[in-house]
Amino acid sequence: MRILVIEDERQLAGHITRALARRGHCLATQYDGVAGLQSALSDPPDLILLDLNLPGLDGLTVLGRLREAQCAARVLILTARGEVEHRVKGLQAGADDYLGKPFSMDELVARVEALGRRGVTSTPADWLKVGDLHMDVRHRRITRGGKQVLLSPREFDVLQVLMQEPGRPFSRTELCERVWQRDHEYDTRTVEIFITRLRKKVDSSAAPPLIQTLRGVGYAIRVAG
Repeated sequence: MRILVIEDERQLAGHITRALARRGHCLATQYDGVAGLQSALSDPPDLILLDLNLPGLDGLTVLGRLREAQCAARVLILTARGEVEHRVKGLQAGADDYLGKPFSMDELVARVEALGRRGVTSTPADWLKVGDLHMDVRHRRITRGGKQVLLSPREFDVLQVLMQEPGRPFSRTELCERVWQRDHEYDTRTVEIFITRLRKKVDSSAAPPLIQTLRGVGYAIRVAG
């Protein structure tokens, strides 16, 4: 996997690149937000490790501009342990996951390789359909009413879980375990953020809405009626 590390702590960036290179990944490194953004847009990687506290342009600004440019790279944001609100803002801005500093390299490698896996569960179906919402699983393409819907990799993964079993309610914890494949530190908030992102992209301009909240239970996707 091609990975771009945007991290201004040079020693930490070096540790990260060496740990991931040992796993066979191809690494590039930038040490400020401006250079990192330019690198990501000119030669899009598969995955970006993005520190939020960067000189030049901060990480949230970099992330916002990447998503505005429809950069499809997965993004793992790196934040200090106490910066919960920054993590939430990063997820809302389009990040796929986060990791709090300080972290172990084993955990970083595990998070990176989990993000690198393309589907969240195996499915015999190449196509999934709920109402006028269609998912091309193999090519990771979504359309609703014949119009393409652009999703981040993690948004696609959440939607795929829901669409594999239309009408079945998923709790926040189960979605977190199925998509992130671990117990998330802030699973309730994180899942809510991704559901909100999906609603804006899948349901906001179409009727009727497909993604439903089941109070006290979780979320399901189904045609109302």
